Amino acid sequence: MPTYLIEIPHSGNVTECHQIIQLFVESGSHLLSNAHWGCKDGVHKSWFINEFDNKEHALLVVPPLLRHSAIIVELTKFSKADMAGMANH
Repeated sequence: MPTYLIEIPHSGNVTECHQIIQLFVESGSHLLSNAHWGCKDGVHKSWFINEFDNKEHALLVVPPLLRHSAIIVELTKFSKADMAGMANH
C-alpha cells in the first residue's frame, strides 16, 4: 500500500492555529495522534504520513473544511541501486 504525506497549511494567526487543532479533535480524525505541527517554529502547517489505497482515500481523512488546502504527496523510498540507476540516465 502506498505511503502518503498530507500537508495542511494554515495562517500564522494564533486563533486559527487553535481552530485547526480543534477541528481535528472534533472530527475524530485518527490522524490527529500522528500529526506533526510546525507552528512552534513559525511554520504554520501540519503533516501526516500514513498508508492509503490512493490519494483520494488520503484526502478523505482530512476534515472537509480543510480539504481545499490539503496537499497530498505519494512518498517513495529509493534503494541505493535505484538512485544509481537514475543518476546514470
